[in-house]
Amino acid sequence: MTILIIEDEQKVASFIKKGLEEQQFTVEVESDGQAGLKAALDKDYDIIILDILLPGINGREICRKLRQAQVWTPIIMLSALQTTDDIVTGLDQGADDYLTKPFHFRELLARIQALHRRHHQDSIGQETLQFMDLTLDTGSKTASRNGSPITLTAREYKLLELFMKHPNKVLSRAFISDAVWGIDRQSNANVVDVYVNYLRNKIEKPFPGNKLIHTLTGMGYVLK
Repeated sequence: MTILIIEDEQKVASFIKKGLEEQQFTVEVESDGQAGLKAALDKDYDIIILDILLPGINGREICRKLRQAQVWTPIIMLSALQTTDDIVTGLDQGADDYLTKPFHFRELLARIQALHRRHHQDSIGQETLQFMDLTLDTGSKTASRNGSPITLTAREYKLLELFMKHPNKVLSRAFISDAVWGIDRQSNANVVDVYVNYLRNKIEKPFPGNKLIHTLTGMGYVLK
């Protein structure tokens, strides 16, 4: 893999770069937000590791601009901020994962490998999923209900895809976390609840009548 690190803390960047190069990855480092954004737009990378607090332009804005430019390279966002709101805000900008500082290198490596594997599988497993009047086109990454288009963020799309691939099955928060984010995120289970609520607001509230995502107390969620 070729990995771009956008991180202004030299010790952190060097620590990550050294570890990844020992895994035989090609690693490039940018310490300025503007330079990092330019690199990410100009060249194809397998993974981008992106700090939030950067000189020039912050990581959230970089992430937003990349997604607006249709750059879908998986992004792992780094930050010392670790509340549920902080994590959700980062993911809302288009990040694929969020890792709080300080962290163990093995955890970062596991997340990189999971993201890369999932991104590759997504590119070869395109199909149209149907559940009642809800349709999901995994090729165009678009959703609709009863013919009406539904606008989803990247994370909402992944969550809906998971539900539609497992209809009528109870999905635990740990399973959802692992499938959607690639790593067991039980310590941040609230993030799963927040995104299920986001999804409900888009696929249920505008279409009164049939509730689709049901909560099973102590067990998880089910699409039925």
